[in-house]
Amino acid sequence: MGTKRIPQATTKRLPLYYRFLRNYADAGVQRISSSELSEAMKIDAATIRRDFSHFGALGRKGYGYDVDSLLQFFRETLDQDEETNVALIGVGSLGNAFLKYNFQKIHNTKIVVAFDPKAPYDGEERNHIPIYPPDRLEEKILELGIEMVILTVPKRVAQELTDRLAQTGVKGILNFTPERLAVPDTIRIQSIDLSGELQTLIYLIKNDVKDSQMN
Repeated sequence: MGTKRIPQATTKRLPLYYRFLRNYADAGVQRISSSELSEAMKIDAATIRRDFSHFGALGRKGYGYDVDSLLQFFRETLDQDEETNVALIGVGSLGNAFLKYNFQKIHNTKIVVAFDPKAPYDGEERNHIPIYPPDRLEEKILELGIEMVILTVPKRVAQELTDRLAQTGVKGILNFTPERLAVPDTIRIQSIDLSGELQTLIYLIKNDVKDSQMN
């Protein structure tokens, strides 16, 4: 993406664009307009054109967008041709779900190692993925060259583990704990508070009901 700063909202939509474009390419569609993408994705056409404009001239006026060219652009932008190895820390209910989901290898991302306090020192396999105790965290992350981690651990140990990860060269953490983690500038962090998202959804639904009762 070069040195140009891309808005965070645009960045979050990039994987969504890639997924829809891949579906169109698989269906044999050769070109598509922003209005057609808008209708399929339920995103305003002006937003799509603005998002794409951050990356230069991706389409032609009166023609729209070449699906294969656009797909290749987003594949390169999102590094889809390069497999990303991920470590999972915490193999509870949510962690187990990730281990099972891993087989799909969506977006060239693959969990190659996991860590859990109940695992034996020499490791054990689950869904063909080795699981080790946290004592071997630094050793295995360095050995496997892991740069991205999914964190699904209890809140009380989240920051301690994050501090340890910061010493290993990890570049990104997907945080599923409610803890607001402090990280150095060398690490990108995305936090997903499932309970918070659920509360927001409940609030929006209740306000939709209130609005409909007032109208």
